[in-house]
Order: sequence, then structure tokens, then C-alpha cells
Amino acid sequence: MDISTIKDDIIRILDEYFSRVTFPEGGLFVVGCSTSEIIGNWKGSSSNKEVGETVYNTIHDYLAKRNINIAIQGCEHINRALLVERKVAQANHFEIVSVVPALHAGGATQVAGYQAMKDPVEVEHISAFGGIDIGGTEIGMHVKFVQIPVKITDPKIGMANVVCLKSRPKLIGGERAQYHA
Repeated sequence: MDISTIKDDIIRILDEYFSRVTFPEGGLFVVGCSTSEIIGNWKGSSSNKEVGETVYNTIHDYLAKRNINIAIQGCEHINRALLVERKVAQANHFEIVSVVPALHAGGATQVAGYQAMKDPVEVEHISAFGGIDIGGTEIGMHVKFVQIPVKITDPKIGMANVVCLKSRPKLIGGERAQYHA
């Protein structure tokens, strides 16, 4: 798999996503990623460090220009814990847990983030505004209610299917309720 193609795919999808979504400045964007799926294999079977670094660095740099924080979802072997900067965890009152991601327990994208972040920590639960699921990692549990899929014209990064989510506040009330002023 060509790394430059993976990077181009990520940027194409992020450009389309952010052209359709008004994301709050300082908000939290969750990334779920199977590098195995990107290179055409089953989740967890072929974690790829170089692909993980490409995914993390490309998305992190893209979000940083928009003042959006990144959270990287880990795999099932660390109970889908999320990697964030300590300052993000503290600002959001997230509970920090003890685990260090590894290639086959956390995943290649988490390992890349752990190595690149200034002060990385793992947290158990977040409530992100939106995010990207690369390869069927099921990020919905980390996006605040109500989740809304964002349609992407060509939803592939490498060989992996991609699903993007955003959220909106719950619509509450009865027949007299109004939702716009």
C-alpha cells in the first residue's frame, strides 16, 4: 500500500467532512482506525506501524490547523480506551486509566499518537462532537448523542471502508416545541 495514497485519501475525506460539518473550535474529534483494514486484511491481523503513523500525523496536523483536539480509539484489547493529551483529559474531566498502547493491544494508530503527543494519557470514556471510523472500529460509543452519519462521496482509505459521524443536540419537547429561534 502506497503511503502517499493513504495520506491523500485521508485529506480528501477530511476536506469533504469539514465542508459539510461545522465543528466547534476546541472540540473533540475521535479517530478509530484499523491499519490492517487499510492494507486489505482483517482487523487486528496485520497492524502496520508506518500506516498508523501516516493516519495519526495526517489527521492530527489537519485538526490542529482548525484548533480541534484529537482522540484515538484503542482496540478491543484495551477496552476501546482513548488516547488524548493530558490537558484535554483534564479540561474535560475525563478519568485517566493506566495502559500503554502496543501494536497488538491498542493498535498502530494509538502507538503513533502515544509516541507523537507531548503528554499522552488514556481515558475510558469521552463524548466527542464527531469523528472518523476507518475500517469498522465502531466509534459511535464515543460520539455524543445524537450521532448523525456524514455521507462521503468515496468512503475509502486504502482498502478500508470509512464512516464519518457528527452530532447534534437532542430535540426535546412536545408538539409545541420549537427548535430554531
